[in-house]
Amino acid sequence: MKRIATIILTIILLNFNFETRAQNCDCLKNFEWLKKTFEENDAGFEYAVSRKGIPAYQTHNQKILEKVKSAKTLSECGPILYEWLTFFRSGHIAIQLNSPQLSNQNISIQSNTKINAISEKYSTNIDVFTNVLSEKGIADFEGIWWTDPYKIGVKKVNWQYIGFIIESSLETWAKGDIKFKIDIEKDKYKSIFYLRDRTPVESQSVILIGNNHLKIGDIVLTRLYPTFEVDPYYEQYFKSQKSSIPYIERLNNKTLYFRIPSFNYSEKTKIDSVITANKSIILSTENLIIDITNGTGGSDRSYSEIIPFLYTNPIRNVGVEYLSTPLNNQRMIEFITNPAYNIAEEEKVHIKKAYDTLENNHGKFVNLQDSVVFYTKQDTVYEFPKNIGIIINQNNGSTDEQFLLAAKQSKKVKLFGTTTFGVLDISNMYFIDSPCKEFKLGYCLTRSMRIPDFEIDNKGIQPDYYIDKSIHTYEWIKYVNDILN
Repeated sequence: MKRIATIILTIILLNFNFETRAQNCDCLKNFEWLKKTFEENDAGFEYAVSRKGIPAYQTHNQKILEKVKSAKTLSECGPILYEWLTFFRSGHIAIQLNSPQLSNQNISIQSNTKINAISEKYSTNIDVFTNVLSEKGIADFEGIWWTDPYKIGVKKVNWQYIGFIIESSLETWAKGDIKFKIDIEKDKYKSIFYLRDRTPVESQSVILIGNNHLKIGDIVLTRLYPTFEVDPYYEQYFKSQKSSIPYIERLNNKTLYFRIPSFNYSEKTKIDSVITANKSIILSTENLIIDITNGTGGSDRSYSEIIPFLYTNPIRNVGVEYLSTPLNNQRMIEFITNPAYNIAEEEKVHIKKAYDTLENNHGKFVNLQDSVVFYTKQDTVYEFPKNIGIIINQNNGSTDEQFLLAAKQSKKVKLFGTTTFGVLDISNMYFIDSPCKEFKLGYCLTRSMRIPDFEIDNKGIQPDYYIDKSIHTYEWIKYVNDILN
């Protein structure tokens, strides 16, 4: 029955059936629908209320209701509805506008308001500015930089660096608009960076990484001009963070580096292809670094071909239970009857059996697997790689964490980095439209049978080797490489 859960998860993640709006509902009607639907169908609702208490939930409802009554537009309503959802968990929840036209309209209105509030401009002759830059002999903040979708000039004016738009593919940002400022205060830097919607973000973390990368808070810019010598040490890090596809490269004769940006099901073929092309090298190299930092979650199937390389003993996995409700169960029938899902006939038999089981247990949590625990077993334990370091950070959640729970059971594996996001206990997201087709709600169908004894949500998975803030993120690969060697 494990195969049923896997198939269902994969299809749910691919289920985004956007519909157009049929009529208008005010924010109160949308909230009433959201609250009733979530309470009756979300697999984590009951657990969250039991942990936080009914009085806390009632207080939260009253607070949100007051905000809902004052919302006049859908763009005002959406964030309030999402705030209501955050009572239950920090991830695996969603509420989004269905209509792209509505979404674009609201964004435009919000942006125009902020543009009027922030009208600072910086005017300079770009040709003259470029000529001045060509004579610079040192790499500093001044220059022409790129961060998608902007080309930005940075010029020092007195005790401040000003970042101004040279080119932008966004209509809301025009040439000369000030994108950020960096103040110099006693050899320290303080910045303010304006996001796409003109929201100001302040930071005291401004650093030039190598000669050609500027990091302002969480924003990274790449130098376009003037050109300076490229340092491979830094370029390796930025290659790993910019790449949208998985790849393997050799760090030295003892260590391979495997970058995996995402475990989305759409990436499985790419991950498997990289593994197939490099299998002989992996099996003849002593150390392997797997970097999944800033991952996206996805599907358990996406990492299945990695397991044989780290395997040393049977991997113990704790299953999930499905909350049986008419709405949740109807999804099983859609899998069988909708040809778009392309389900094999033998799988339809298993899904129909699961549907019948769920239908006989309305209001209950149902284990569709053969037991609470199932094992992943391999016939071979490979000699190489001998040591595997997996790099993680606070942005890894969901499927990333499921992979780590399996990988940690190997004698070869150690985790490096910081504690993960913590969003795994309540999972298998399912998306449905509101009655007026204005919003799409994402909630969860399953809860892990690990809880409450072994919770991941709001706690995360801790690394074996914590990488503290004294080690810059661009030094993490080297740090792990040094330890494995």
